Amino acid sequence: MARKKSPYYDGFVAMNSYCCKAAQTLQEVLNDFKPEVLSQKQEAMHTIEHEADNEKHKMMEQLAREFITPIEREDIIELAQAIDDVTDSIEDVLMRMYMYHMQEVRPEAKQFAQLIFKCCENLQQVLEEFHNFRKDTKIHALVVEVNSLEEEGDRLYVSTVHQLYGEDGEPSVKIGWVRTFDCLEECCDACEHVANLVESIIMKNT
Repeated sequence: MARKKSPYYDGFVAMNSYCCKAAQTLQEVLNDFKPEVLSQKQEAMHTIEHEADNEKHKMMEQLAREFITPIEREDIIELAQAIDDVTDSIEDVLMRMYMYHMQEVRPEAKQFAQLIFKCCENLQQVLEEFHNFRKDTKIHALVVEVNSLEEEGDRLYVSTVHQLYGEDGEPSVKIGWVRTFDCLEECCDACEHVANLVESIIMKNT
């Protein structure tokens, strides 16, 4: 008889679906940037973040009631928090752009948004396969792909900030962009952390 899948694995997938939704929203906002509606877009992003929080709370409530879990409780808590951090970090990007009164979008920010979306999509596949990690042959390659996308984000961050400080322009706008690119780079780091954590949990349990 096939073993029943633990609801925690479905919970991880559901939580990450909000990361994907947030990343898609970020892409849409940057690709069709209208500063006059940034406040509304920021509110829409916050709604996604709030729904992600609710999904995490559901998982934590279940964890508090159960004694037997498919992996260690600490790993469930750490992974849930790491996935939640991805959504939080994506929300921070729009918040930062709103705070700094961004009036236009640099092309590098659109590139970053695309990388973040790809990272989240890869994580979705990782987490969909996670319940079957003892037999699965796809997870490692997907984790490596997230690592590669994060490295691409690092290179984009360094070259973009280098270019920013070499350009003429209003210092306040430059500072706003540097801090926004800090947030964009942190989104990639947060995705990589989820991927590495999944691999670490698999190593502990095989």
